[in-house]
Amino acid sequence: MTRKISDIPPHPNVEISVRNFGPIAEGTVDLRPLTVFVGPSNTGKTYFSTLVYALHGAFKGFSRLGPLSSTGFTVFLKAISLKYSELLSKPTLSEKESTDVADVWHNIEKSFKLSDLDAAALSLLMSAFFTHEEVSSLKHELQAELGNCFDLNPISALRRLTADEMTVSLKVHEENQERWHIKLMASESDVTLNRAVNEALIRDTVIFPEGWELSADSHFPPGSPFFQMSFEDACSLGWVGGNRYYLPAARSGIMQSHRILASSIIERVTRLGLERFPEVPTLSGVMAHFLQKIILHEEDRSVNSEMQHLAETLESDVLSGEIYLKPSAGGYPDFRYRPHGTKEDMRIGQASSMVSELAPLVLLLRSGIKPGDTLIIEEPEAHLHPGAQTDIAITLARLVRAGVRVIVTTHSDWLLEQIGNLILEGELEKQAGETNAPPVFLHKEQVGCWHFQKNGKIEEIAYDRMDGVEPQEYADIAESLYNRSAEIHNRLEALRLHPELPKMKAETA
Repeated sequence: MTRKISDIPPHPNVEISVRNFGPIAEGTVDLRPLTVFVGPSNTGKTYFSTLVYALHGAFKGFSRLGPLSSTGFTVFLKAISLKYSELLSKPTLSEKESTDVADVWHNIEKSFKLSDLDAAALSLLMSAFFTHEEVSSLKHELQAELGNCFDLNPISALRRLTADEMTVSLKVHEENQERWHIKLMASESDVTLNRAVNEALIRDTVIFPEGWELSADSHFPPGSPFFQMSFEDACSLGWVGGNRYYLPAARSGIMQSHRILASSIIERVTRLGLERFPEVPTLSGVMAHFLQKIILHEEDRSVNSEMQHLAETLESDVLSGEIYLKPSAGGYPDFRYRPHGTKEDMRIGQASSMVSELAPLVLLLRSGIKPGDTLIIEEPEAHLHPGAQTDIAITLARLVRAGVRVIVTTHSDWLLEQIGNLILEGELEKQAGETNAPPVFLHKEQVGCWHFQKNGKIEEIAYDRMDGVEPQEYADIAESLYNRSAEIHNRLEALRLHPELPKMKAETA
C-alpha cells in the first residue's frame, strides 16, 4: 500500500499570539483549516488577518522545518545540492552555479534524510538555521514585511497607544512537538527577535523526489517531516508553506474601478506625474498585491482540476453566470460577466455588486491557487443575499476539503449558521461512513471560530451542537430585537383595546 505525499495534511499547526497589537490587548489564535474571525467592528479582525498574511510572507509560509531568510534558504538549497555535486560552499550563487543546482535538484533519484548528508553538507545546512546573521536577516525581513503590509513605518506604530511594548509570537508544531517559534518584541525605541528551531526534526526531515509516493512500509517513522518540491517551486515559494492570497473587503469597488485606478497610478509614476503629485500616497502591501493580481491576471491552463470545478460551481450556484477574461487590444485585462441563458456579456463594473464581489474569488480559483496555499477573505458575505451567504459557506468548506487553509472575517450569522450545519454534516459523515457521506462537510476539529471583543481580548468560541459557532452576542441581539418587537406589539394591542389611554395620560400629566 502506498500513500501519496499529497494525501498527507498540507498544513502544520500554527499558533499566533499577540499582546498590545493595534486594537488587540492580548489573544492567541490557533489557525485551523478553516479559521473564522467574528466580533464588532474596530476590534482587530483585519489587523490579525493582515498579520497572518505578513508572517506568511516573511517566513515563506509556515514551513515544517523552520523559518529562513532569503539568504538562509539559498544556503539550504546549496547544502542539498552538495549531496550530489561539488559546488563551492557560498551563501550566494553565481548564475552558472544556480543552473548547476537546478540540474542537480531535477536529478535527485531517491529519497533520503537530511541526517544522511555528508559532514560538509550537513554543517552547511545547519549554518543556514543557526547563525546570528540569519536571525538578523529574519528580523529585517519581518520588519520590512510588516511595514509593507500595514503601510506603516516604523512597526512600533502598530503598538496600542497605551502600551509600552508589543509582542507577536508564532509557533509551528505537529505530532505533539514544537518545530519552531519566533517572538518579536517592539517598543518605541527598539525591536528584538528571538527564534528557536528543533534541530532534531531538521535532521530527521526527508527529501522526496518530485512525484514519489511514501510507502506504508517505509523505513522512515510515521510523522517524519518531509520536503518535496521542484527546484522552480523551491525558488519561487521559498518553502513548502505554499502561496498566500488576500481578498480585502474593498474588492467590489476595486473590481468596478480597477481600470481607472491603474491609469491614475501610471500617470502618477511618470516624471510629469511626480512633479504634479509630489506627495504620492502609498498602498498597503495587501491592497497592492490584490491590485497586481487583477492587473496581471492570466488564466492558468494547468490549474488544479478541483479548483476549476470549484470556480464553475460558484458561478453556477451563486453567480448564475460566467466570469471570463476578454482579450483586449491594449493588453489590459477586461473582465466580463455573462448571465446563464444569454449570449450577451457585460463588464464587471456594469454587473451587480454581488458579481464584482465574488469575481476575484472565481479568478483566483482559475489562476493557480492549490492545496497547501493560504487564502484570507474579508467579509465573503458582503453584498450577498442570505441564501448566497450560505452558499459561500459551502464554497469555503470545499476549499478546505481541497487542502487550502482558509481564514475569513465575517459579520454574517447566516454564514456562521451554515458552517455549524456543515460541522453537523461532518458528524453524520463519521457515523454514516464514506458510502453514505454528505456531499460537503467539515469536521469540528477543522474549524476554529475566534471572537474579537471590545475590551481588546480574543477568545475562542467552542463548537456546540445546538448553537454551532455563533457568538453569544448574536443571540443577545436577536433576543433584544424580539423583546422590543413584543413590547411594541403589546402597546399596539393595548391601544386597540383602550383607545382612550393616550388622552387620559395627557390629562393626568
